[in-house]
Amino acid sequence: MAESEPVQVGEKRGCPEDEEEDTPSKKPKVEEDQKNGGPHHDGVKEEPASDGVKEEPASDGEEEEEEVVETFADMMKHGLTELDVGILKYVSDHEGFSGILKERYSDFVVNEISKQGKIVHLDDLSIPPEAEEVPEAQPQPEDADVLTEEQKKQLGELQLFKNKEDNVSIEVMDDTKEKRTLVHKAIKTQYAGLETKTEEKEGRKFIVAYHAAGKKALAEVKAAAAPRKHFWPKNRGSFCHFVLYKENKDTMDAINVLSKFLRLRPNMFSYMGTKDKRAITVQEIAVLKITAERLAHLNKCLMNLKLGNFCYKNHPLKLGELQGNHFTVIIRNISGTDEQVSQALSSLKQTGFINYYGMQRFGTTAVPTQQVGRAILKNNWKEVVDLILKPRPGAEKEFLVRCREEWAKTQDPEAALKKLPNKRCVEGQLLRGLSMYGQKNIVTAFALIPRNNRLMYIHSYQSVVWNTMVSRRIEAFGLKAVEGDLVLKGTTAHVLSAEEAESCSIHDVVMPLPGFDVIYPTHPVGKGYRELLTADGLDIDKMRHKVKDYSLAGAYRRILIRPSDVSWEVIQYDDPRISLVHSDFEKMENKPAPVFNKEGKYRALRMEFSLPPSTYATMAIREVLKLDTSIKKQTQLNTTWFN
Repeated sequence: MAESEPVQVGEKRGCPEDEEEDTPSKKPKVEEDQKNGGPHHDGVKEEPASDGVKEEPASDGEEEEEEVVETFADMMKHGLTELDVGILKYVSDHEGFSGILKERYSDFVVNEISKQGKIVHLDDLSIPPEAEEVPEAQPQPEDADVLTEEQKKQLGELQLFKNKEDNVSIEVMDDTKEKRTLVHKAIKTQYAGLETKTEEKEGRKFIVAYHAAGKKALAEVKAAAAPRKHFWPKNRGSFCHFVLYKENKDTMDAINVLSKFLRLRPNMFSYMGTKDKRAITVQEIAVLKITAERLAHLNKCLMNLKLGNFCYKNHPLKLGELQGNHFTVIIRNISGTDEQVSQALSSLKQTGFINYYGMQRFGTTAVPTQQVGRAILKNNWKEVVDLILKPRPGAEKEFLVRCREEWAKTQDPEAALKKLPNKRCVEGQLLRGLSMYGQKNIVTAFALIPRNNRLMYIHSYQSVVWNTMVSRRIEAFGLKAVEGDLVLKGTTAHVLSAEEAESCSIHDVVMPLPGFDVIYPTHPVGKGYRELLTADGLDIDKMRHKVKDYSLAGAYRRILIRPSDVSWEVIQYDDPRISLVHSDFEKMENKPAPVFNKEGKYRALRMEFSLPPSTYATMAIREVLKLDTSIKKQTQLNTTWFN
């Protein structure tokens, strides 16, 4: 389950519509597998999980704001910190400084980078010309000219069975094959249901029009005359691609809203990666055979969502096709001097940051997702059920608390399920499975949870192992390649000799996620994988699971990532409620850009950078601030700041 955010404080931005469609309940998300079996993550994806706490905008009164933050901070005291998931090291030696990440969702802006390397923006709401094609083919002028007005009248009456004759004969005076072809074509094109044949009578040639299927043809004619709901021009691409701009909404929630309005299944939409909830994000989406007009119409009735930059293509989008994401991040209330900021960002630009899996990978509550993953890998299904359904301290919605209490008291899945108003959360899906298949068939019951959600748990376990071993690797050997390290040659991992290590950079070095299709470093840190898995009750040589879905192939991941397009500035401002980023939507509305005051009361760091897929922006920010990015620590910072 993904990470929830510090409570939202008194902000509501977005499209100027009157109402928003209720979004379906959140399901925890999982990153798609890469080809080699490893987890795929695209940008930072931070959203409340199915058992997270719902963020509500606070009122204008300060007292209520403080009460909300303190309550949330108290609930989050059971949450994870970076130490709990193996995030321990930094690469630079600059002095860290404090700051508040995502005080407002508009402080975090993500623009997808397309597979062509272009940063995706919403900057055009117009309909492409090809979307306005006339659905019915128009008859050619020469077709129409071959029939007289009298013949057209007779044919029209024949088509609707209004004449007494069962056919209409048209004499062909200019008896050429080309002329006859034009007449045949004109009748069939303009009078659906009629067929034609050529007959010769007394040395003269006639084209005879008749109904091919009697009265049945009339029904077909009437059906053909009605507008065809699913007409799609052959020369138009089958997929409408568009840019989705969203504020404070998860990608799947946004797609569920669009699906509801368009009366489509969510799987009709495709995309290259999921984006953050607590952020402003811009990404490309594709949908099968829905016109740009229908999509553009939604702009009138949705809040916090905008659709634009429409075009038609012959292909959908695929997960992982993007080149990465471009981030614009505001860190408010920074304590660092201009010199400290410059030193930190210069290091980020030149050296990069440790490519840890971020906190949002591991959930928000007292039961981390990696514990569930470890139980799955150990084939301990009773523990899997217990971890997902047992009562837990921390941030929980009231109905989930009641559901867990009922399960602990009765172990009755049907009784516990009745406590859930929405059955689509992971807990609801598992309880439904247990109700259908019984507690002796947990594997089958667990399979009712969508596959990606199930895989999330074991990928989370892999991620903790990777984070832990990378921290050990940097502790042991620092920021240089050494004998026994792994580098990729194509897609194949290669063990470095002492001589090869001399000519390699730390930026070339990869570490494996545990699995049956990877090799491990040959230095002592590599042996630590076996020790760590053994301590968890797993055999590193037996990563194929009895259930094929849970077999881990493994993958390789770079230790360090160097962002591109890095830039920054320290800004000062007086009003803590204003947005400090000029969003795509605000630009389209011709709203003025934020104005900064050099003598402002507050200081903030505005930073921009681009990252490849499968990397976490919060880990880049962590390297700059040298500050724990966990929701637990960030909430404590927020609480202190607001008080």
